[in-house]
Amino acid sequence: MLKLDPVIPFEPVPADRIPAGPGWTAQIKWDGVRVLACLDGRGFRLYNRKGRERTLQYPELHDPSSWCSASSFLVDGEMIAFDRSKPSFHEIMKRDGLRRPERVREAARRIPVVYMAFDVLFCDGRWVTDRPLAERQELLASMLKPHPSVRLVGNEPDARALLAVMEAHGMEGIVCKRLDSAYAIGGKDGRWRKLKVSRELTAVAGGIASGEGGTGSLLLGLFDPEGRLVYIGRAGPGRIALAEWRRLLREAAALAVPASPFPGAELRRGRETGRGVTWLRPELTVRVRFQEWTPYGTMRQPVILAVADAAPGACTTAQSAGPSRFASSISTEDE
Repeated sequence: MLKLDPVIPFEPVPADRIPAGPGWTAQIKWDGVRVLACLDGRGFRLYNRKGRERTLQYPELHDPSSWCSASSFLVDGEMIAFDRSKPSFHEIMKRDGLRRPERVREAARRIPVVYMAFDVLFCDGRWVTDRPLAERQELLASMLKPHPSVRLVGNEPDARALLAVMEAHGMEGIVCKRLDSAYAIGGKDGRWRKLKVSRELTAVAGGIASGEGGTGSLLLGLFDPEGRLVYIGRAGPGRIALAEWRRLLREAAALAVPASPFPGAELRRGRETGRGVTWLRPELTVRVRFQEWTPYGTMRQPVILAVADAAPGACTTAQSAGPSRFASSISTEDE
């Protein structure tokens, strides 16, 4: 009996430059959940990048013969769900976290998913991981059948143009891949590189949340038009050295006050509490980079870049819809 065990998928490395030279292609980085689809002698299964089974959660793919012509396969891709017109990590997590069949059935009616297939590791009894990416993509295209819940991820030769489109539509970013690259199971190297669209703003610190080893994080806010400090999330250091970060927290602690500068309802909505927090007079301003806004009005994946030379009054909610400052600064390696 043919038996395919779960594998750790090949991962791209973070990059801040579009790779230069020929032999590269770019693909959309979908804001979803990495899922490997497997059909072997034991039947059909789906599992995530950690090897945890997700077959129950996505019944749209349970009939593999309806979307793939291969008799056995191991396909790599991203499971996505949409919030209005773009993929949303928060929407797909409403499906991925379900464990009861009745809730899965109900959610499948409300939150449709699409499997964005971008690579194949095994097909019709043979491993193909040693073949170049360009060949694996041709094989994958020949395997897939038209299906409303399965799509083939396309290539774009102009990575800069694709990144600009991702920025304009508020999407996650792109992945650049060498067309001659083999698929390294469990690997992570520069043959695949991810570039994320990010946003930046200047925020004011309203608290310090304690952390292990004296690190901690800052609770950040923006002033709304009525002058209220709106909580937008907590953030730690990006590339700030640990010693410098600890010094910054000590200086911030000199601004301690007994009560929260944030409206309580806003803080609860951000899923923070006052426990383990030193409240601050909102005077310290920092530059912060983040990926996107969550449905709770907080930043996703924020990091503090530096102390800002800005007055607290400049940290307003008017910044929150501002454009990304990341994609426009992307350069190629030979520039």
